[in-house]
Amino acid sequence: MKGIRIRPEQQGLRTSLFDLEAEIMEIVWDEGWEEFAVADVHRILETQREIAYTTVMTTISRLYDKDLLTRRKEGRRYLYTAIMSRTEFIEAMTREVLESLPPVGQKAAVALLVERVAQADHDELDRLEALIRKRRKHDE
Repeated sequence: MKGIRIRPEQQGLRTSLFDLEAEIMEIVWDEGWEEFAVADVHRILETQREIAYTTVMTTISRLYDKDLLTRRKEGRRYLYTAIMSRTEFIEAMTREVLESLPPVGQKAAVALLVERVAQADHDELDRLEALIRKRRKHDE
């Protein structure tokens, strides 16, 4: 993913994508499209507010430039595909943020994770335990 910046003042996907970019990716993931055209996204956005087709086209092109979408030419239009699922995107962004921190910041992040785990319910603790076991098996 290139050209992605973290905006900590925002929530959810908007921490790393601009508002319309995040909205478009949410639509793509929610619709579950294998492939889509700009017109498909524009049709949905237009039911929510007035928005120009060219604005949607430019934003989708930016998402392609950021390596979040692939595209192929079909006649005079492009068909786009999401490169990763919502979960994969969030994991990639989390990894990118953690790796961008200096060592002291990474240690602080781990400490915050431990603090968060202390507040976790049993299901979350079971999930984390399974992840740790999986990682240990991978390292053997």
